[in-house]
Amino acid sequence: MLRTRRLAAPLGQRGWRLGWKLLLRTAYVGLLGAALLGPAYGVTQRPVRTAGKDVWLLVDLSRSMDAPDVAPSRLQKVKGELSTLTSRFQADRLGLIVFAGEAYVQCPLTYDQAALQLFLHTLQTSLVPAGSTDLAPPLELVLQRLNNSTAATTPDAQPRATAIVLVTDGEDFGENLEPTVRVLARSGTRVFSMGVGTTEGSKIPQSGGRGYVRDARGREAISRLSSVPLRRLAEQTGGQYFELTDQRNEFPLLLNALNRLEGQAEQVRTVSVADNRYRYPLALALLLMLLDVLLTVKVIRP
Repeated sequence: MLRTRRLAAPLGQRGWRLGWKLLLRTAYVGLLGAALLGPAYGVTQRPVRTAGKDVWLLVDLSRSMDAPDVAPSRLQKVKGELSTLTSRFQADRLGLIVFAGEAYVQCPLTYDQAALQLFLHTLQTSLVPAGSTDLAPPLELVLQRLNNSTAATTPDAQPRATAIVLVTDGEDFGENLEPTVRVLARSGTRVFSMGVGTTEGSKIPQSGGRGYVRDARGREAISRLSSVPLRRLAEQTGGQYFELTDQRNEFPLLLNALNRLEGQAEQVRTVSVADNRYRYPLALALLLMLLDVLLTVKVIRP
């Protein structure tokens, strides 16, 4: 301020007028900087429109999924890959069905990825009754859920796009799968099958490390990847077939395929967001700038 007075004296001006302009400009420059920082205060509920889809994860928990031909075991490898995959879907609902000879809904369709991750971490072959793999029950369970959701919607509502990720070694000991596949194809539900294992196969360890599983003849059973039924299932429903072996991991390709599948129904979700208050310092800064322009200071007298 003293320096301003010394500079103003030879011009015949009062120092406080020039100092006042300096303070004014300092104030609105500081307010512009505050607006750029985007100060946030409070939380606002805002609607977010998303074109979402439903993705059902069908995971085989038969004893053959404990085979170590895909290290450390088929199931352990699948759990890690599915955990990564589910974290990539923000606007979609995901559900989990486990099966062997029978199928069970482990986690219904949800947006809560953290809850689904917990269910994935607990997967083990002892969760379902021991039995030979049957691919029909989990697919029929998805169809049942799909029919229930369709019946609950209004007549003019557009159905959600639905995709099935079927993770198994492909050894199907069930009856004819064709009727179920035809219904899936008519519903527009696509099956993306993931074959897990190797063609050479592996022996299946018993729980507790007590030797290996034996077949009806008393010989050590060898489980091998059976890709033919999984390829056929994917082709008939407009999906794709992928593999997870000891040399190839196509889970990233599966993720890309699911991302390309666009949702058919527009969802409106309410999310909590921080309320950005940048408008207030910006408005005050603009007001001070206008004041600076209107209130001029005569520097040199005629």
